Amino acid sequence: MKFQGKVAMITGASVGIGRAVALCLAEQGADLVLLDINTELLQNVGEEAKKFGNRVLTYECDVSNEERVNEVVSDAIKCFGKVDILVNNAALWRDRSSFAESSSDLWKRYMDVNVMGVYYCTRAVIGNMLENGYGRIINVASVAGVYGNANMVHYSATKGAIITMTTALAKEVAEKGILINSVSPGSVSPSQNEDMDFFKPSDLSYMGRTGTDRENANLILFLASDEANYISGQNIQIDGCRKKL
Repeated sequence: MKFQGKVAMITGASVGIGRAVALCLAEQGADLVLLDINTELLQNVGEEAKKFGNRVLTYECDVSNEERVNEVVSDAIKCFGKVDILVNNAALWRDRSSFAESSSDLWKRYMDVNVMGVYYCTRAVIGNMLENGYGRIINVASVAGVYGNANMVHYSATKGAIITMTTALAKEVAEKGILINSVSPGSVSPSQNEDMDFFKPSDLSYMGRTGTDRENANLILFLASDEANYISGQNIQIDGCRKKL
């Protein structure tokens, strides 16, 4: 299996793309470190992943809490000895607010989770990756960070930050065996649906449908694999040939 002997940490792992990434990695042999704020759903995913015979650690964790992130990563490295792969997936996105009506508290919360959460998790694992001379980091951004979405300026700003953070950090560590990329999904299937192959009609893409959780997970797994050894600092859109609305 492609990921036999690898340890992968996934944030926002209880539903949607995060859950699909966790289960697909487990199926291909990876040991898992799963983080989410929803303990019950996270435990369910952990039990699903264990059916593939993997070692799985689950942690209730708000990624905007730096102290908690550091505790989790420290404990995971004590248990597994390393973290090879980090998938920064946890994010806030469901709010639609006009810029004029959005509050500074809303902006701060989105920045704390979507940007600082990625920083905290990446900062917590990268020392171990540098010591080992190996690492794969995939940040889940969004087409909103590329095009900008009206009434989602706060969300778009955070995802744009993730894309540029990815490129900048990739340049620092590429020679040290750490590859960093971001993926930007377009319209995605409802995260509450447990069918990883579910999609529904969408007029936002020329393919006429949403992307499935498995399709997004497949791209992330490719970037996390040694088959992508010459790819770093890239933002790859997975959007069904999106209409630029």
